[in-house]
Amino acid sequence: MKYVATLDGKPTVVDVTGGSGAYRLTIGDEVWEVDARLTPQGIYSLLVGGVSYVADVVDRGGTCVVDVGGEAYEILVEEQTRWIIRTRGGAAGAGHGQTLTAPLAGKITHVAVRPGDRVRAGDTLVVIEAMKMENEFKASAAGIVTEVRVQPGQAVNPGDTLVVVRAAAEGEASL
Repeated sequence: MKYVATLDGKPTVVDVTGGSGAYRLTIGDEVWEVDARLTPQGIYSLLVGGVSYVADVVDRGGTCVVDVGGEAYEILVEEQTRWIIRTRGGAAGAGHGQTLTAPLAGKITHVAVRPGDRVRAGDTLVVIEAMKMENEFKASAAGIVTEVRVQPGQAVNPGDTLVVVRAAAEGEASL
């Protein structure tokens, strides 16, 4: 399974295979064989390249705080699909409108808007099923839907335009 680990604002793809304590991690061109076991004390015992490490991992609001060898690291770990959706869902800053594009291949399961609809930030625009998960895409700012280029049941590819929202003019966004 692929994950994105973000450390100091820098995202890195990590491909993890294996299980039951024996894992292969691929990070860029590097491959690491890792034996990882959770101890009864709640810390992890790691064997990486023949070197033993002890790691304490604490979840702090979705971010992992990992303490290894007296050094602490704050790492956000997300499934790659979720990271793509979060970072490439077509969001735009307020006042600029929004062109929602498909961040990955999938099937449209629901279209919540029509051209001419007024939307607020956070309103659902479309739902895409990808990798057996439904992913809801929302308006990033208030505006008026000018185009809906998809319909339920339609397959989409990364980069396909789904919905276009024009930024609301002053006073226009109130419903």
